[in-house]
Amino acid sequence: MQESAATEMAAAIGPCAGIPADQMAFIRQVLDRVGDKWSMLIVAVLQDGPLRYTDLQRQIPGISQRMLTHTLRQLRQDGLITRTAYAEVPPRVEYALAPLGRGLHEIVMQLIGWAADHHDEIRANRSRAGTAASSSRS
Repeated sequence: MQESAATEMAAAIGPCAGIPADQMAFIRQVLDRVGDKWSMLIVAVLQDGPLRYTDLQRQIPGISQRMLTHTLRQLRQDGLITRTAYAEVPPRVEYALAPLGRGLHEIVMQLIGWAADHHDEIRANRSRAGTAASSSRS
């Protein structure tokens, strides 16, 4: 029963049409993960080589300890980053891009660059939309 419902929900046209319906939910999960702002910033920062947890936290302003830990765990589960623990005193742990994550890096950098290039225009559009919404409520 579930399988036939999934088949019915498959897109007939557009970019989703080539994705089998039984894979769509998983693909949405992957897109949610790699499209998350913290995931993208971690992938971008790790391009230059392995970093320790505190170095990551320093290079990603605004990320909380909890969110950094959570995002690193998820990226590691998906095979986008690696975690290497060194048997030293004090213990040292480094995070690095895995081959799968390196393949994502260029795409992430393009998205970050696009956002940086267009932030003034987007800010102005938001401001106009906010002003228009306020005017229509009055």
